[in-house]
Amino acid sequence: MDGMKKVSQVGLYGVLGNIFLMLIKLISGIIFSSQAMIADGINSTMDIFASLMTLLGGKIAEKPRDRDHHFGHGKAEFLFSLFVSLSMFFGAIFIFKEAISGLFSGHRLEFSFLLILVCLTTIIVKGVLYFYSRKIYNETKSILVESSMLDHRNDMIVTTFTLISIILSRFQVSFFDSLTSMGIAILIFYSGIKIFLDSYAILMDHALEEKRVEEIKKYILRNKKIQGITKFETTPVGYQYLLILSILVDGNLSTYESHEIADNLEKKLIHKYPELLTVTIHVNPVKT
Repeated sequence: MDGMKKVSQVGLYGVLGNIFLMLIKLISGIIFSSQAMIADGINSTMDIFASLMTLLGGKIAEKPRDRDHHFGHGKAEFLFSLFVSLSMFFGAIFIFKEAISGLFSGHRLEFSFLLILVCLTTIIVKGVLYFYSRKIYNETKSILVESSMLDHRNDMIVTTFTLISIILSRFQVSFFDSLTSMGIAILIFYSGIKIFLDSYAILMDHALEEKRVEEIKKYILRNKKIQGITKFETTPVGYQYLLILSILVDGNLSTYESHEIADNLEKKLIHKYPELLTVTIHVNPVKT
């Protein structure tokens, strides 16, 4: 299956799973007055939006090159992940505000074994979605899949604390419910910042990381026919990069021989480094 199709599939499974979890969380949270469970339900509502963005972003990003988009539609996934991060910011602020209000108003949670069952169901569903997303992320390195993967992981952590707050309410410890809701908001906000920064870096054409650049340069210079590198520039296209390269070769070589070196190098670089979409090499002759 194509990489972007797998990204869309992660989004589809996320939408279906999160709709189910949102309904049982919000209904049970309202019935038993659990702020943490309601916050968890709101978090699932944002998860539905995030999964929809993953689904739509993956669908657009998988479109092939066309006359108006010579390098494909790869940046769509970073644009949509930016939308996801912004929704996380607004959701986190709302949850935190409600938690503060509940903490100072003496809000009390009504204990129920049904709430415990909802928490355990959430942890199981999110665990399955997390491990599936992680598998696809290791294959595609898609930022949309990464955001879904982190979201599922965070939800397992969040719901575990919600479970603790429900158990504590059995012993008349109700304030932990509001504190858990505040913790959920902070975790959502932190995850949103990471996704925002990663998306922003790509949309602003952030170059390939320096460590990888040095690794590629060393690989190029292993070829004894290449005497130096005078230009090395990268720009992102989706989760891959364009590489523009200038190399120095013996000026006594024929034009055919010089370009044969460049052509072979292009093929080897694209084969060895999957993050490179295309490589353009300019040959500069030097006196020997």
